[in-house]
Amino acid sequence: MSLLDAALNAFGDAQQAAFEGLVQPLLFALGLGNLLEDGYRATGWLLVGVIQIALMATVLRVLERWRPVEPVVDRAAVRVDIAYTLVHRLGLFRLAMFFSLEPVALALAGELRLLGWQPWQVDTWWPGVSDSAVLSFLLYLVLFDFVDYLIHRAQHRWDWWWQLHALHHSQRQMTLWSDPRNHLLDDVLRDAVFVAVALAVGIGPGQFVAVVACTQLLESLSHANVRLSFGPVLGRLLVSPAYHRLHHRIGLGHESDGPGTLGGHNYAVLFPWWDALFGTARRDGRYEPTGIRDQLPEEGGRDYGRGFWAQQWLGLKRLAGRA
Repeated sequence: MSLLDAALNAFGDAQQAAFEGLVQPLLFALGLGNLLEDGYRATGWLLVGVIQIALMATVLRVLERWRPVEPVVDRAAVRVDIAYTLVHRLGLFRLAMFFSLEPVALALAGELRLLGWQPWQVDTWWPGVSDSAVLSFLLYLVLFDFVDYLIHRAQHRWDWWWQLHALHHSQRQMTLWSDPRNHLLDDVLRDAVFVAVALAVGIGPGQFVAVVACTQLLESLSHANVRLSFGPVLGRLLVSPAYHRLHHRIGLGHESDGPGTLGGHNYAVLFPWWDALFGTARRDGRYEPTGIRDQLPEEGGRDYGRGFWAQQWLGLKRLAGRA
């Protein structure tokens, strides 16, 4: 048995124990016994979130204290990011998707199967890949990272999507908590694409959880307030905090050809080779302020909101062209 198999088995045992000891009795007590399957899946996401937050609050926090890029002076903004993290990582947002987006996608997939369509089962395209949990996981990790790269470019290229995604870039005080700072509608759109791709390629539920969990944890690292580059070799294989910070830099990370021109650099989420392949990579080793140009007082001082609900409301107003 591989290390990955052992880890997945241990996680499955913990998920089963948490479900049987806590979630299942709660559902029965609330008269929601018809939701046991969804409850079991939600238990898995909750457990993944608890593990992630534990690692973020310990390992990643140690890194930030080791070599911070800048002092944290706006702790109120960081607290809002922590709220986003709790909503996303503890499964609250995922639970909402269970009762909205995913049932629709599963119903659609069922109808397509009745018409003769079958998932592609991508990990069966190469001999031996589907027989190895590690190879199958790595294949899907690369595949979904490419999907993430394409989504990220769309978020920066399409003006209407940028009006939502701009919330993520409006954080002037980047920390390990900043990755989940997104407009909820932006997350729904991204999740819709991911669910559609997951159903199309035939990834197993356990593999999907593992891919999402690994991606999220590495994204938290890439947003951390730490002076850390992975060097000339590893840095071209994995996105580092230094590489991703440039993506958030004022006037560079979200603009291609000067002020007001949507675009940017370093869109890759995990693997920077996508940027190298499509000509969007940039490296200069500098650590400069993050945010959006129009936030600056000399550029109009646009308000992106201070609290969770203010940020969500202003995002909708930007989308409607009223902010």
